[in-house]
Amino acid sequence: MARGTRLGHHLLKRLVEPGRARFARHLDELESVQRARLARWLAAAARSPEGQRQGIRADWSWEEFARQMPVTDYTHYAEALSLQRQQRQARLIDSPVMRHQPTSGSTSAVKWIPYTKLFLDELDQVITAWVGDLYRQFPHQGRGTHYWSLSWIPTSLRGQTAGDINDDMKMLSWGKRLLAYMTQAAPQEIALAETSDDSLFATAAWLTSDASLGFLSVWSPTFGIGLLEQMGAWRMELAEVLRRGDWGARTPRMAGVPCPRAPHAADLLSNWDGRPDGAFFRALWPRLAVLSAWDTAAAAPWARRLRAMLPHAAFQGKGLWATEGVVTFPFEGRYPLAYLSHAYEFEDAHDGRIHAPWQLREGQEVIPLLTTGSGFARYRMSDVLRVEAPLGEVPCFTFLGRNDGVDLVGEKTSAQTAQAVQDGLRLEGALPVTLLALDEAARRQPGYVLLVECDTTRARGPLERDLARQVEAALQTNFHYKLARELGQLQPAACVALPDMRALYLDQCRERGMIEGNIKIEPLRHWTGPAPSVLRDALDGCALSAA
Repeated sequence: MARGTRLGHHLLKRLVEPGRARFARHLDELESVQRARLARWLAAAARSPEGQRQGIRADWSWEEFARQMPVTDYTHYAEALSLQRQQRQARLIDSPVMRHQPTSGSTSAVKWIPYTKLFLDELDQVITAWVGDLYRQFPHQGRGTHYWSLSWIPTSLRGQTAGDINDDMKMLSWGKRLLAYMTQAAPQEIALAETSDDSLFATAAWLTSDASLGFLSVWSPTFGIGLLEQMGAWRMELAEVLRRGDWGARTPRMAGVPCPRAPHAADLLSNWDGRPDGAFFRALWPRLAVLSAWDTAAAAPWARRLRAMLPHAAFQGKGLWATEGVVTFPFEGRYPLAYLSHAYEFEDAHDGRIHAPWQLREGQEVIPLLTTGSGFARYRMSDVLRVEAPLGEVPCFTFLGRNDGVDLVGEKTSAQTAQAVQDGLRLEGALPVTLLALDEAARRQPGYVLLVECDTTRARGPLERDLARQVEAALQTNFHYKLARELGQLQPAACVALPDMRALYLDQCRERGMIEGNIKIEPLRHWTGPAPSVLRDALDGCALSAA
């Protein structure tokens, strides 16, 4: 490991330890800390143009705030945010806007989330506690370089970002960020490559060049799998680049991106058959100590596949993060509420009642409402969590899935229902990608199609027919779906199985402008308009199950 990396780890560890200790020290002060977080938010919001327009007052109590302010979503802020981006002045809250971060949901267009100084301070609190705990839980990862995902934006949106880069390290304060960059395996300039494909290639080049990689953090496990698979597909081009130390034919599209040189890695790549097996990656990254990715709900089977590719590394899940804010993070082997960051409330997923975090009970299923330094108040997330035993007074959670529902013709299918359907399938080695709700599934009528990735040796026809029957039977346990089928409003459920289904599906998501690296495998996704072009032929030819 280079001297600069060792120094960076040494100093960063000392700098984040107080944040870890602070998180642990106040675990028995949940209510007082949360009330203080809201008081700070109210003071800043009351000074802003939007806060004054809404009549927000700095002296409101927690209870008065809950009475006066409605539950919100992105649509409540879209107009003000558009004006804020045009004028380059803070409108939602009295805090300088450092940048606007793009994000996208399963059914939504790109949203621009303001990252103010106050909001970044909130994120710094949780990142510091997380990284501090990481050094304690997995000390060996501190002996190698780190890769924290650079979730660059789609090629089509790069002109709209004024140079903003979706860099996880930008959630840290500038001092910690400077030290963190000293430990990084890949430079942030990767995001400046001309296209997403070039950014991915540059990422693969820097990672394959680094034999001292100790920590690999991606958000979506499918992104991690795709990256490792692309290393195999690009192995000869990567070998040439690493042997020469220049980008070759990609050079015109790599302006500002430094190129690594690593003859030893080039030799490994040249002798590799391209299969993403554990033996190769152990030889490439012998010091890899920790792999981190989403691993709950629909991400679980893909996380298992990613872990199988890197079996010599320990694994850590992510907790619940979104571009709009953080709810939980890994700490001492649990997933507690990030109570030092935002102000939180929770809506009961069954009766709709809203509770303060100190009022939650174990086993309750809830939806988070976030009040954050970006200026969002009581911002409703689309996630369902189960309350677990607390850490001190601070509740811990398990992520159950998204709360986004689909209602093509009145059938009211929830993401949790779709997850339960997939959990109950006899897949025989196939992996579910998503249950797609299509406006035009077949014969220009709406319906549901299960997308699965199968082995190249499997006979697709029998597999598709069997899974279609299973999905249809499971969905018909929902009264509204059954009625819609009986009324002829929906086509019978179908299944399309392809060896490269995951890659095809993610390509379609990217074409719709979703953010590279943050695209989740969701249990349910509504696809408006005609079926994706790559599926039309398969849908026309696949056997639909009978009712």
